[in-house]
Amino acid sequence: MTTNRRRHTREYKLDALRLADRVGTAEAARQLGINQNTFYRWRSELGRDGEHAFPGNGRHVETDLERALRENARLKEELDILKKAALILERRRL
Repeated sequence: MTTNRRRHTREYKLDALRLADRVGTAEAARQLGINQNTFYRWRSELGRDGEHAFPGNGRHVETDLERALRENARLKEELDILKKAALILERRRL
């Protein structure tokens, strides 16, 4: 027997988590017909991703700004490494 995978909106997930906070995860799971592990996963995603949790289609969509900031941080690290290497090579020449 196969079951269809249900999709829930961001608002539904947030409301379900609020209900779980009020009545407990087990009771909320019984009332809504959702597995308790689903609640724990949703709570984890909310804690990890904050306002970006539950973006739709099951994954976080990275914005251009986030991508640029990550790239900028990586390039700064590379520049620091290169500066240190240049200092080491300069000292060896002397």
